[in-house]
Amino acid sequence: MSQLLNIAAEEMENPLIPPIPELVIGFIAFVIVFGFLAKKLLPTINKVLEERREAIEGGIEKAEAAQTEAQSVLEQYKAQLAEARHEAARLRQEAQEQGATLIAEMRAEGQRQREEIVAAGHAQIEADRKAASSALRQDVGKLATELAGKLVGESLEDHARQSRVIDRFLGELEEKAEAAR
Repeated sequence: MSQLLNIAAEEMENPLIPPIPELVIGFIAFVIVFGFLAKKLLPTINKVLEERREAIEGGIEKAEAAQTEAQSVLEQYKAQLAEARHEAARLRQEAQEQGATLIAEMRAEGQRQREEIVAAGHAQIEADRKAASSALRQDVGKLATELAGKLVGESLEDHARQSRVIDRFLGELEEKAEAAR
């Protein structure tokens, strides 16, 4: 019967509930392992996690600082670029104004030189015309007096008379030429 009691006692034990001495030994072992891990491993884990958190936060702060600096540099660059464009436009406008002024001055100078050349040409033509007219009067006068002398048969060497005759003859020719125009 004792065997039956043993079997019945074994059957009464719940296989899911361990015996008390095993629970106590397991609990003591768990506390020892947990205490060892808490003393040795947990500070190292916490230290690594803290370093990682600081690195991430520092990286974020550095990234934000770099982004802020980049943004300010970009704004400065845009401002300088806008200023340079404004300056270039101003210089281009000044150059166009100076070019227009220079062209106007050169045209005025060219017009003035042209007028001087035309006036000098007219003066030269007038002087040449007067010189040719004077030379022609003398030549025509000589020829006319020689011809008249040959026709009349006597010498017409009197210069005063020659001048009057020549002037009268040329005056009549000029009147006829003007009337023909």
